Amino acid sequence: MTLISQQMRALSPELDPLRIGTGWAPEDLEKPQIFIESTFGDSHPGSGHLDRLVEAVRRGVREAGGYGARYFCTDMCDGESQGTDGINYSLASREMIANMIEIQANATPFDAGVFLASCDKGAPGNLIGMLRVDIPSVFVAGGTMSAGPELLTLEQLGMYSAQYERGEIPEEKLNWAKRNACPGCGACSFIGTASTMQIMAEALGLSLPGSALMPSSSPDLIEYACRAGQRAVEMAGQEAMRPSVLLTPESFENAILVHAAVSGSTNCLLHLPAIAHELGIEITGETFDRLHRGARYLLDVRPAGKWPAEVFYYAGGVPAIMEEIRDHLYLDVMTVTGRTLGQNLADLKENGFYERCEKRLSDFNRRHAATLEKLGYPDGLKRVDIIRPYERAIGTDGSIAVLKGNLAPEGAVIKHTACPREMFHAVLRARPFDSEEECLDAVLHHNVEPGDAVLIRYEGPKGSGMPEMFYTSEAISSDKELGRSIALITDGRFSGASTGPVIGHCSPEAAAGGPIALVEEGDLIELDVQARTLNLVGIRGERKTPEEMDEILRQRRSSWQPREMKYKRGVLRLFAEHAASPMRGAYLDY
Repeated sequence: MTLISQQMRALSPELDPLRIGTGWAPEDLEKPQIFIESTFGDSHPGSGHLDRLVEAVRRGVREAGGYGARYFCTDMCDGESQGTDGINYSLASREMIANMIEIQANATPFDAGVFLASCDKGAPGNLIGMLRVDIPSVFVAGGTMSAGPELLTLEQLGMYSAQYERGEIPEEKLNWAKRNACPGCGACSFIGTASTMQIMAEALGLSLPGSALMPSSSPDLIEYACRAGQRAVEMAGQEAMRPSVLLTPESFENAILVHAAVSGSTNCLLHLPAIAHELGIEITGETFDRLHRGARYLLDVRPAGKWPAEVFYYAGGVPAIMEEIRDHLYLDVMTVTGRTLGQNLADLKENGFYERCEKRLSDFNRRHAATLEKLGYPDGLKRVDIIRPYERAIGTDGSIAVLKGNLAPEGAVIKHTACPREMFHAVLRARPFDSEEECLDAVLHHNVEPGDAVLIRYEGPKGSGMPEMFYTSEAISSDKELGRSIALITDGRFSGASTGPVIGHCSPEAAAGGPIALVEEGDLIELDVQARTLNLVGIRGERKTPEEMDEILRQRRSSWQPREMKYKRGVLRLFAEHAASPMRGAYLDY
């Protein structure tokens, strides 16, 4: 076993005294040195508790004979910055986290690593960083927060806010939701981007089996963190345990099939391609669309389903999902345990994992008995209420579709499991807006009508950093009339909590001269989810032939002028200059 840290000590005589000055004991210098990276900080509930997990990792490292060094790169919170220009920094922050990890770990090499994060950009940023560092490593997910009273979860706040703006509920009800939606630490308790990326890390084989999306308050999570530290020491110096060796195209296909089964966030189409890009593996929207076609959608958890994400682990988590779809998975892929996926699943069955989950579900049922009875579950939830058996799937065509056409030549994405069926095929009138603020005002004041296609453009990576269109999507989906009669199309993205007829990542984006920039008031847009198409089919309310539309778009493009860059300096200027297309992952393409 070759330890990089010992080679570094021989090359740099300053290293030992500097580490002793930091608090290392002389004997620690001889041990396997483990890089422990986390997003710990007071930035939001998903990172505020990670110091406890970091210390559990250090304990595991110490018990296994290694020394754990703590490094931090705190992430931002999309929810806290929602509705402000702060949200524009969100996707760019993923790249900056990965950059900082690359700098930290490569400046002073380590023998193995443990990476801890919970949320939207922290988790994919750490996974990208892990691949750049490429030492044997384990990812530890920070878990999910518990649901609030009446099983309240944060993604419902957009609905309460829109209802208050329309005068449908009093301010007291909105304030009640604000005070109770986040009762503790962890990722928000629905299958948003944070939860999805925790699940993806395990599905890729980079986390210990059964560890994704545990309640953050569970002692089980502390134990998993300790075991991750122990495992990192065992892996130190093992070339076969480097993530670049473990991850294969088959690993990513497994993850995408799990994504389909849990109705994962559309933002995963930004993150998995960016992670795969670090390995030279091409994952595109077409990859997702191909694997989602015919895939079973099994998880009845919000926002597409009924229950808070807290119950996912109680029902058996990622292993239970994988057992249901195992006939479609590559069970021989290797994982951080040093064993194959198939061997991991067999081990969990033998060591009582599902029995422990069942006990946690019984505890949940007891805590929420009154609410569950009101919802028609007097005997509490059973595992099959949360993760449906394969033969009784909620849906049989995955959860997302990638649409293409003359409006989105590179593609656009829709989460069809959260879209009303009546909007699967529609011809709509275009109402283009050049910012979310203008569009949201029009929606809230009903200055849009049934049959409209509301477009928000210049919100892609090059336009403004690719923020979420969360408030607008919630205002539409919570409106009894508009939620089933209009569509929202954008080159921006959506929260993983978004529901309704919303289509994002429209590529090429407007700032890059994509067709979405050429749409005019009154154009006709045809949406067909089943056919996977999104096309401009007419102007001023009159249908045109495809050839006529091609000529109209050619004429419009000849007179289109690029906009002045929104950001003149700093991170967002860098991001605007170098970000790849949304459908390629929006990574920094230097």
